[in-house]
Amino acid sequence: MEPQEEPKPKRRVRYSGTHPKTFKEKYKELNPELYSEDVQKVMQQGRTPAGMHRSICVDEILEVLHPAPGEVGLDATLGYGGHTLELLKCIQPGGKLFSIDVDPIELPRTKERLEKLGFGEDKVVIQKMNFSEIDMLEEQAGLFNFVLADLGVSSMQIDNPDRGFSFKIEGPLDLRLNPKSGKPVSEYLKSCSAEFLEELFLVNSDEPHAARISTAIVEAINRGRVIETTTHLYSIIEEALSFLPASTRKDELKKACQRCFQALRIAVNDEFGVLESFLEKLPYALAPGARVVILTFHSGEDRRVKKAFQALYRQGVYSAIAQEPMRPSAQEIFSNPRAKSTKLRWAIKA
Repeated sequence: MEPQEEPKPKRRVRYSGTHPKTFKEKYKELNPELYSEDVQKVMQQGRTPAGMHRSICVDEILEVLHPAPGEVGLDATLGYGGHTLELLKCIQPGGKLFSIDVDPIELPRTKERLEKLGFGEDKVVIQKMNFSEIDMLEEQAGLFNFVLADLGVSSMQIDNPDRGFSFKIEGPLDLRLNPKSGKPVSEYLKSCSAEFLEELFLVNSDEPHAARISTAIVEAINRGRVIETTTHLYSIIEEALSFLPASTRKDELKKACQRCFQALRIAVNDEFGVLESFLEKLPYALAPGARVVILTFHSGEDRRVKKAFQALYRQGVYSAIAQEPMRPSAQEIFSNPRAKSTKLRWAIKA
């Protein structure tokens, strides 16, 4: 029997130019285990490596939650697993963490990373679950000693063009946290009236040009124009704001796109409804003296968390709450600009 030739390793497809530009070309950033030095250089420049998420307010979270060995906790928004990892370090030996997320794409990747670091199912229970279903965990977990919910969209979702979260790069107009559930934005827009969209942009993101943008979107759809990609929607918003002075148009367009994409993401994922359900069920999942931290990233989220904490504090459900939100340090914002809008609110169960 003749010896078989070993398969030749496939060469990496070269990118054009001197530096990788697209998400898939950034092979070093997408493999932090193999190229840790390169990833560190990217982070030192105040950027988030492609396919990675930088955890926000870690020191502040640990200070408030004060996780201790033997405790049982919940990370209600697992994401890349950065917060989960820091919490796991604090509750060993003997502690257990439940970490949940709705994203079926990133969840198994995060689970694999944590397993490689020595955190198996005896230490962390990872499940695909929306945090509005926190009551479903009681039979497995009992009452929690601490709970963390980071309401921000993960960088992995923003940076991957296939997820359609960013208007800066071409991708399907999706914006679903769970792409296997519900309608993508491209389908959602087809059933919206101009009046409905205007209200959505105002309520979900305080968009000052809501009327013009919503009218432009609906008129484009009625004319048979296809809005299937992120850049399709961007171009319509750009046309709607063409009346703005040239000196301010570029900056205003960027802000308007950020707000409109945010508003649509909130809508297709029912983010406010999910958050309100979570806040309502949360106290029943907490042991006496349990600590809670919630990170928000825009006024709609922060307002709901603030009002819920205040109402339950007046009722005696919480013994203490944050009177003012904590913010990331200037140093953290400099090294990770995506932390800039973060507000941290906390509560302690009576």
